[in-house]
Amino acid sequence: MELSKTPNIVAIKEASGNISQIAKIAELCGDNLHIYSGNDDQVVPILSLGGLGVISVLSNVAPKFTHDMAMNYLNGNHKEALDMQLKSLSLINALFCEVNPIPVKYALKLIGYDFGKPRLPLVELSDKNKVVLENEMKKMNLI
Repeated sequence: MELSKTPNIVAIKEASGNISQIAKIAELCGDNLHIYSGNDDQVVPILSLGGLGVISVLSNVAPKFTHDMAMNYLNGNHKEALDMQLKSLSLINALFCEVNPIPVKYALKLIGYDFGKPRLPLVELSDKNKVVLENEMKKMNLI
């Protein structure tokens, strides 16, 4: 709470996964601290606590979808935003099936952005998880 009173601290990327903690931050800091979701699977819940947006991995492969989900919520289309959040959960899980950014780099390769192999100590996505990620991207009509 004290940090939110510091003039050059205006926001937090909340990626704890703890909704109760995020609610407490919102309660204690009020308008002194903007909250952004740092977890793609919690965009809508964090927006419902007064969050303003998301710092997202999903948006690298589904930017319009991620934007529309957040904007639907912020514009009062809560049901549509919730449906989008739920629809994206399997893809989000696939994007985190191994250490970030390994899966998202492979996903970007699938849609035409080949950034090469990850640098050590990271390695390429496992063959098993390549299949999982490809299937989830197909379900979301991304490939």
